[in-house]
Order: sequence, then structure tokens, then C-alpha cells
Amino acid sequence: MKKEDCFYLGKIVRKYSFNGELLIKLDTDEPELYENLEAMFVDVRGTFIPFFIEHSQLHKSDLLRVQFEDVTNEADADALIKSDVYLPLELLPKLEGNKFYFHEVIGFTMEDKNYGKVGIIKSINDTTAQALFEVENDGKEILIPMNDEFIVKVDRKTKTIIVDTPEGLIDLYM
Repeated sequence: MKKEDCFYLGKIVRKYSFNGELLIKLDTDEPELYENLEAMFVDVRGTFIPFFIEHSQLHKSDLLRVQFEDVTNEADADALIKSDVYLPLELLPKLEGNKFYFHEVIGFTMEDKNYGKVGIIKSINDTTAQALFEVENDGKEILIPMNDEFIVKVDRKTKTIIVDTPEGLIDLYM
């Protein structure tokens, strides 16, 4: 399994016990979906390693307490702290309507209700205060705020996102 075939689930943040149990800070709105997993992939210093789970349970709201097979002491657990944890993409719950995963819409065409075809979504910038669609149009980069009020329709069949942006926003880039 390659990293590209997986999604980021969270990060191992600390040990829970002396027998190798770990706490994973989950990056999800629905942590209960990931309570009874059989395995997960851990990025250990750049190497993608599958770990099988003996038992796991939710700990507080967004922490998953995990006991991996073959991680039975503090030293083994210490080696995994601060490692990122991943799951295969097929384990992501399917979203419908105008909800989408960021990776899902890369390559979609963006159309504006008033402007017409804006371009192709190349990436999502979520490092800013508000996430942005990064759209390419003839070598120009257009940044469209990822605002629920702007998104009219996500059409998975035609791989198109239709938006209704404020007048003049797209013209700023053209």
C-alpha cells in the first residue's frame, strides 16, 4: 500500500500505559467510525508500515487508545510517538450532495454561475484561515474561497463544481 492510496487519520501523540498502549489524536469529525479497526498504516520516519490492532477504544472525544500487536513495552511505543497514522481510501465514508473530501475534487472542473468555466481544481489550500480552491486557468492561478454559500453543486458524474462567487472575484485574476 502506498501513501497516495491512503488518507490521513491522525497522529500518535503519547503513550497511555507501560505495556505499549498509545493514544492517537484523530483528525475526524466522527471518531466513533474508527474505534474497531483491525489495522492501520504508520509512517515511521518515512517508511509506511502496517500495524495490526489487538484492541482499541475511544479515549475522551478525539483520542483513540490503541494496543498494536508487537508493541508491548515503553521502548516500542516511544519509537512510534509523533508518527502519522493512515487508512486505505476505501475506508472513507462516502459523502453525498455538496459535501466532499479535499482529495476527491482535485481535477474537477470549476464553473461559476455568472462567469462560466473558471478552470481545473489543482489543489486545496487549507493552511489559511479559510480553505481555498486553487484553480488553474491557462497558466493563471485563481483562488476561490471554499465557502458553503458559494458552492451551488458538486456533480461527481461530470466531475464539476458549480459556484456562485461574488461579482468581480474571478475578474481579479484574469
